[in-house]
Amino acid sequence: MTIRAKDGWMPIGDAAAQLNVSVDTLRRWAKSGLIKAKRSSSGARLFNVEEVSRLQKKRSGESDGTEYRVLKEDAIIPEATCVDLFAGAGGTALGFHNAGFNHVLLNEFDPSAAATLRENSERLGFDWDVVEGDVHELDFSGVEAEVIQAGFPCQAFSYAGKSQGFGDTRGTLFFEFARAVEQVRPKVAIGENVRGLEKHDGGRTLKTMLNRLNELGYDVAYRILRAQYLDVPQKRERLIMIAVRRDLDLPILFPRERDYLISMRQALKDCPESEGQKYPEKKRKVMELVPEGGNWRDLPEDVAREFMGGSWNLPGGRTGMARRMAWDEPCLTLTCAPAQKQTERCHPSETRPLTVREYARIQTFPDEWQFQGNLTSQYKQIGNAVPVNLGYHVARCVLAMLGYAPRTEDMEEVSPVNVALL
Repeated sequence: MTIRAKDGWMPIGDAAAQLNVSVDTLRRWAKSGLIKAKRSSSGARLFNVEEVSRLQKKRSGESDGTEYRVLKEDAIIPEATCVDLFAGAGGTALGFHNAGFNHVLLNEFDPSAAATLRENSERLGFDWDVVEGDVHELDFSGVEAEVIQAGFPCQAFSYAGKSQGFGDTRGTLFFEFARAVEQVRPKVAIGENVRGLEKHDGGRTLKTMLNRLNELGYDVAYRILRAQYLDVPQKRERLIMIAVRRDLDLPILFPRERDYLISMRQALKDCPESEGQKYPEKKRKVMELVPEGGNWRDLPEDVAREFMGGSWNLPGGRTGMARRMAWDEPCLTLTCAPAQKQTERCHPSETRPLTVREYARIQTFPDEWQFQGNLTSQYKQIGNAVPVNLGYHVARCVLAMLGYAPRTEDMEEVSPVNVALL
């Protein structure tokens, strides 16, 4: 087939023909984040030739030249010191460690997550100083670090929650992050949250945060990063803000999205066996009827009506209900449990929820990373984590900003936000 392409991009009709799908299907894939698209000057939708070729090979079972791996550098840079707040099970911390950062302090309130950090640090020889407890009680005035990273709890700003923002006590934890920045005065401060933060309360919540960092003497920019284009086998979007101390005149760098995806088939190959939730027999019989990549719409109407109950009459696609994952696509965003009715995460071919180790693979935790606590806690720790490889890519950009690593073409320089114009 002859592809009409200009500068590596092709029109939607040619891309659909190349992939042997309808134009509507391709539009739906672009909307769901399975493939990237951009607009031409005339407004036409264009697709990257190499990305289309890779997706075509993945869909046909051929090797597309990609592989699942946990990204890691060979050595730690002692001078690249970092503090990690709200560290959870260590997704961001491990990503930063794998990139080369030297952690001097990690704080986590949840006892099981703190135990996960301590156990892995001791067993793997990281020598992390894990401080378990309430961040409100920490004094950062004696801490020295070039970077502070904080994934302040996101439920207060999540579309899946009540979206109360600063009206929720968890929302105020941003100001504990800001207090740490004020006391430590790091060269770079990084905040992470759900993409819903950008629009929460008409954008006023985010503006308040950016204003506070500006008041502390930091220039700040933010981007919404899509993990599926950064070596993570999962469609997961996170808002990342990077603040640089104004007196240092540092560039702000974000990772560029790659033109490939990692599929569940690649991620779960030879995955170790582990504990996992089980379906009740009645639900298992319903889920057996759902094909790979399908959901409640693929059920017989009488079965779907009974299974969905009151949700049957709700508006919207409700595509998370009775949802079975697809082998040759990234997983949908993991939640705190794989068998929640609204956000089902059923194995692609076996009729069961994803296991703990499968959850960990999808979040790009290495197989040697062990999670403490009961089964419910382990799922929660993994589901709440930032994917390790996403943390790695952000960390490599920050190391380049600080001059510890080379700046590459996979990094994009971004201008600070003019908060007054938000």
